[in-house]
Amino acid sequence: MDHARAHAFLDTHARLLERRLALLWSRPDPAAALAIVDVLAGYRNADGGLGHALEPDVRAPHSQPLAVDFALGVLGQVLDSPAGSDAAVRREVAGFAESLVPYLESVTSPDGGLPIVLPDIADHARAEHWGDGRFPVGLNPTAGIVAGLRKAGVSAAWLDVADEFCRVRIEALSGDVDAHTAVNALHFLATTPDREWAGRHGLSVEDLSLFHLYPGEGYGLTPLDFAPLPTDPLRSLFPADAITAHLTALAAAQCEDGGWPVSWQPPGPAATLEWRGIATAAALRILTTD
Repeated sequence: MDHARAHAFLDTHARLLERRLALLWSRPDPAAALAIVDVLAGYRNADGGLGHALEPDVRAPHSQPLAVDFALGVLGQVLDSPAGSDAAVRREVAGFAESLVPYLESVTSPDGGLPIVLPDIADHARAEHWGDGRFPVGLNPTAGIVAGLRKAGVSAAWLDVADEFCRVRIEALSGDVDAHTAVNALHFLATTPDREWAGRHGLSVEDLSLFHLYPGEGYGLTPLDFAPLPTDPLRSLFPADAITAHLTALAAAQCEDGGWPVSWQPPGPAATLEWRGIATAAALRILTTD
C-alpha cells in the first residue's frame, strides 16, 4: 500500500468526515476525535436523527436508522483509536450517541425493532438495492445499533426493548442468513452483558450469503468487515489464512489514483466519490493497524 497516495486521494476526493478519520489514526489526539463528533452533528435533523446522505447510497435529507447505524460505526472508530481512551472524548461520544435515542424511539415498531430505512427515501436518489424503501424491521440494523450504543456507554430504557427484540430474532435464526444480518447479530452477541446467553447462541460464518470467507468476485462482506482490527474479538471466528488473504487482497486493490474502489453502483458521481473515500479511510485504518 502506498500511504502517501492514499492520503492524497482523500485530500482531493473525500468528504470532511473521512479526511478527519484518516488523520485520527495517523496523528491521534483528543481534539481530532472531538472534531469527528462535530462533523457528525452536521448531519442532524430537528427530530434528533441523522440524514443528508451520511450513508452515501441514500441521498434523502430525512433521518434514517441507516444513518444512525453509520454514525455509531464512526463513533466506534473514535473509541477504538488511541484518542478513544481520553475521558473528554468518551463523554462526548456517549452524549452524542445518547442524543440519538429519542429519534430511535420514534421509529421503533411495537415489538422493539427498527427497519434499515424508511419509505421516504423513495422521494430522493438512492442506490438501486434500496428499491422503494419499504423494509421490514430486523436484526439489520437493530442489533448493530444496540451494540453501537452499548459500546458508546449509553444506558436507556429503549435499549431494554430493542434488546429483547434482538434476542428473540437471534434465537429464531435458521437456514440462509445473509452477511449483513450476521454482522449485526454477532456484534450484538459480543456486547451483550448476558454472557451465558450469548455463549449459547453462536452463529456460523461459513455458509453466509453475500459473504466471501476468502477473496472472491463480486459484492460481499469479508472477515475484515466483521473484525477490522486485530484486537477485535470477532477475529477468532475466521481462519488466520483467510484474514491474511483478505489483507493481501486489500493492499493490492489500491487504484492508480491512490484510492480504493467499490463493488456496487452508487447513485451518482458524488456518492461514488464519497464511498471511495469511506473505503480508502477504512483501508488505511485496517492496513495501518494490522
